Amino acid sequence: MTTALITHADCLNHVTPDGHPERVARLEHVLHALEGLALKRVTAPMAAEDDILRIHPASYLADLRNAVPQDGRVQLDADTYMSPGSLDAAFRAAGAVVRAVDMVLSGEMQNAFAAVRPPGHHAETDTAMGFCLFGNAALAAKHALDHHGLARVAVVDFDVHHGNGTQDLLWDEPRALFISSQQMPLWPGSGRPEEDGAHGQILNLPLPPGSGGVQMKAAYVDQAFPRLRAFKPELIIISAGFDAHQDDPLAELAWSTEDFRWLSRELCSLAQELCGGRIVSTLEGGYDLNALAASAKAHAEELIEAGT
Repeated sequence: MTTALITHADCLNHVTPDGHPERVARLEHVLHALEGLALKRVTAPMAAEDDILRIHPASYLADLRNAVPQDGRVQLDADTYMSPGSLDAAFRAAGAVVRAVDMVLSGEMQNAFAAVRPPGHHAETDTAMGFCLFGNAALAAKHALDHHGLARVAVVDFDVHHGNGTQDLLWDEPRALFISSQQMPLWPGSGRPEEDGAHGQILNLPLPPGSGGVQMKAAYVDQAFPRLRAFKPELIIISAGFDAHQDDPLAELAWSTEDFRWLSRELCSLAQELCGGRIVSTLEGGYDLNALAASAKAHAEELIEAGT
């Protein structure tokens, strides 16, 4: 087995209000869909505080610790909540991506999928938002750059919502290429093409509501893949959100499960071409449970196939 599945039961203890789209059942459905696949199952460690401080200030971490309720839930913004188990879940999610980077860069695994929650790509430097507490994909990039000494890392985010947090956290990082496709207009409202980073190292690919796989494939083939080839990353990190699916209730793109499979396969092929197949993927959005499970399974199957 050359693909790791990294997760932890603590991620099921982040409990949101009844009816909230980012709910425990999301991860349960993903893990059920991945049963029986040829994955090396790895228990996610707790991230060290120093890991979190690579991307977030100590004051932000202190604020989150102070916000953890003894029971019930607290609301951090319009749609982001914490329950008694939320902070541990977030530390496990961050620990999962750190462990994934370590396993892939050591050669222990060809690639890895962190099936975790809460998701991460909306968490900005000192702001929790959009269901997210820690910037998991940005942390994976910074860990690869600063701890492992890589010179170039790429983050590709295909969640239907723009990864504003990852963009914020990597805005000034010339060693990280950030590519994000997203529906526009749509919350959080960022992700315009002119948002290109302090060093021109950010590529945003807005897609119109109602568009599907044809438009997505054109954007990636014409823009994203050439930028990846030009950048020559030593590791590709994927923010794997599956809410661009045509069945998802929170957005209006019309991708199919096979579109996610195609994109996953193409990114694996590029990784083989550019960086020895090294990929770390982390779960982001996806709110129709059946579509999420099917798409995550297709994504994992392509990671497995690429690693054989």
